[in-house]
Amino acid sequence: MVGLSEGEKHFIHGGIAQDIRTDGRRRLQFRALSVQTGVIPQADWWLLVLQANGSAHVRLGATEIIASVKAELGKPSILHPDKGKVSIFVDCSPTAEPMFEGRGSEELSAELSVALQRCLLGGKSGAGAAIDLSSLIVVEGKVCWDLYIDGLVVSSDGNLLDALSAAIKVALSDTGIPKVNVSLSAASDEEPEVDVSDEEFLQFDTSSVPVIITLTKVGRHYIVDATSEEESQMSSAVSVSVNRHGQICGLTKRGGAGLDPSVILDMISVAKHVSQQFISLLDSEIAAAEAEAEE
Repeated sequence: MVGLSEGEKHFIHGGIAQDIRTDGRRRLQFRALSVQTGVIPQADWWLLVLQANGSAHVRLGATEIIASVKAELGKPSILHPDKGKVSIFVDCSPTAEPMFEGRGSEELSAELSVALQRCLLGGKSGAGAAIDLSSLIVVEGKVCWDLYIDGLVVSSDGNLLDALSAAIKVALSDTGIPKVNVSLSAASDEEPEVDVSDEEFLQFDTSSVPVIITLTKVGRHYIVDATSEEESQMSSAVSVSVNRHGQICGLTKRGGAGLDPSVILDMISVAKHVSQQFISLLDSEIAAAEAEAEE
């Protein structure tokens, strides 16, 4: 919990009202963004994800995230034989923030995981999923790819959900899915034989993967990319998942204060506009990171 004096609170509210935030940004301006791809092989301290198929390290201001993607062959569910499966897990490092120690970390990790699944994976049926689950099918009803996406909050200074979604998008762009050769037997009820290549990989298509834009309401105004101090003064926040085509893929709200429907519609409209700028910035950072990795 951020402890602020009355003077500091007044300074934050006054700056936002005048469109000059405490760090010099305007209300709809993001902090500096930096991106690295393929970071997991270097990060031998994170043992659980050493075999990742894709990974990314994203900094948004002083908020720092590492994301990884692991692909494993599995079996589609009976209810959805034409879709693969994606699971998203978030872990908040106790070194990132004192409040992350003990149950505080568990509760926030669960909250962030649920919000990411809601914004990226749609409903339980997979309808509305921003990640194309049908692209993960190898043999319908028998073999599919299961993607395990892990996000680690290394450093926290607000706007964790947006930073996590950006890191996941970057990690997915770095993900190579092994090519699979399938030998189908004559008997349809038998399990097919699969041969997984360790040399040929298919690049995961991230064209439809959205970013999350959180609009945080402080006083009468709302801002993007709020710092921890700004979040401590919010009445509510709306997070909107938007893809590069401007389509809304998901929405979630937090904070106790209610919002008028007209305000929510305006926030969605602003989020759609801001998302295109952020996606363009993220695309540029991904391209620069990939070029650097090839050198």
